[in-house]
Amino acid sequence: MQDKIDLKSLTLEELKEQITALGEKGFRAGQIYRWLHQRKVSSFDEMTDQPAAFRAQLEQRFYINRITVKKKLVSKIDGTVKYLYQLRDGNCVETVLMQYKHGASICISSQAGCRMGCQFCASTLAGLERSLTASELLDQVYMTEQDSGYKIDSIVMMGIGEPLDNYDNVVRFLRLISSPEGMNLSLRHLSLSTCGLVDRIYDLAQLKLGLTLSISLHATDDETRSKIMPVNKKYPLSDLMKACRDYFAITGRRISFEYALIEGVNDTPAQATALAKLLNHMNCHVNLIPVNPVKERAYRRSTPANVARFQQQLTRLGVNATVRRELGSDINAACGQLRRESVGKEGSI
Repeated sequence: MQDKIDLKSLTLEELKEQITALGEKGFRAGQIYRWLHQRKVSSFDEMTDQPAAFRAQLEQRFYINRITVKKKLVSKIDGTVKYLYQLRDGNCVETVLMQYKHGASICISSQAGCRMGCQFCASTLAGLERSLTASELLDQVYMTEQDSGYKIDSIVMMGIGEPLDNYDNVVRFLRLISSPEGMNLSLRHLSLSTCGLVDRIYDLAQLKLGLTLSISLHATDDETRSKIMPVNKKYPLSDLMKACRDYFAITGRRISFEYALIEGVNDTPAQATALAKLLNHMNCHVNLIPVNPVKERAYRRSTPANVARFQQQLTRLGVNATVRRELGSDINAACGQLRRESVGKEGSI
């Protein structure tokens, strides 16, 4: 398998180069691409408009990636579905399907594990195993559609891992998922969440992809943020906020800031005032998130009263802020916990 090429991770242009190198006509690349990304086949035998001899040739040179459902939880409260997908090498990632009035949304993982070390997150507890390929990112969408029967209308890259730490594969995924010959999803319906890798934010800005950039902020001063988010030691708030303003100037796309409210750490009225000052009338939106409890961590979520008070104060100070609706609370739909249980039971995955 190691010497075979991951067919689903190839762009249409790359696929044409591969097919013509085999002595076939270039139009076959388009046919194969549509089989993969529109009909979402998992074997070469399903490509019935390709000659049998050519399918055998493809089988020798390429492989079609496929992930499998290892565990599936369905919320009895709101129908949210949480998948634990197993990759070809045995690693696992989580994917969450959420249903809204406007359609079905999916939250996908970008890495198996995470090395960012955020102190309130379950995803980082076991460290980083590896980054996902473009086809493994795609398959979380494709497999969820096939299993659920829902058409995915929007994608959130907010699952396990730091997307910008897997920059090349993520950008390739964005090109593939928005390809007119494939799923043709407008990237205006995709949100990418980062803890603040400043260099990569600038790289992403230059691509002008039209997606929504979401910044995991979670603190208003460097001391607090560095304690709960080690990435801040490399990219302090002054650098991060400049990158956000430059991103908006380059792309014209409003930034979303995620702020997980942790009792006694970042949820005081003074910190709400400091957050408004830090944002300084930016064209942005603040998404307040009561932090999810993780048994290996001591952090506790803010009380509902504190959350409401924090949101109200931001609003009074002119900041567009809402409290994120919690889905799948009965199945621990927050990222990292189901994979963590699997790691704990099996030692290593």
